[in-house]
Amino acid sequence: MDADGETSSIKMAMNSLPRVLLLAAVMAALSSCSTVTDLVVSHIPDRHSGRPSIEVNLHAQEAYLYRGGRRVAASRISSGREGHRTPIGRFRVTRKDQTHRSGLYGDYVNRDGQVVRANVDVRKVARPRDALWAGAPMPYFVEFAPSYGLHAGYLPGVPASHGCIRMPYWKARQFYKAVRVGTPVVVKP
Repeated sequence: MDADGETSSIKMAMNSLPRVLLLAAVMAALSSCSTVTDLVVSHIPDRHSGRPSIEVNLHAQEAYLYRGGRRVAASRISSGREGHRTPIGRFRVTRKDQTHRSGLYGDYVNRDGQVVRANVDVRKVARPRDALWAGAPMPYFVEFAPSYGLHAGYLPGVPASHGCIRMPYWKARQFYKAVRVGTPVVVKP
């Protein structure tokens, strides 16, 4: 190879180096991310048949999906924080809503959709003039008690919700697809 060919090979390698490093950094970050694990695991074909049921263990901050009495999925959760405890007991799924929004918690926004007042409890904070209500998104909502359910949401590693059971997006989707109205839900302390 002549000097010009060697120089152009070096230039090509140097130009692609930032892309390779960026790709390597993204792959390293994603490989340690539990969201990727949730995505993969929640798409494993379900080999177990039978009626579904859900068990939530508040102490362990985990939820379990059963089919025919066999555990087929588990998820980390974030349940109700102090003053907004998740109800304990035996329930049944009463409603499913894939694109549910909270009627109590959310933001006031202007007509352009920009937040005017964030993280509002609509019962405690009056609507500013010309503002609109935007309830907090609760994707893959599975209601098991009036105003309480499982849904996709933020998981800080501790109980932090207003009483609902938050799950990673892909796990909430998996549970949502597996259950129907009437499915038993047991919430243990």
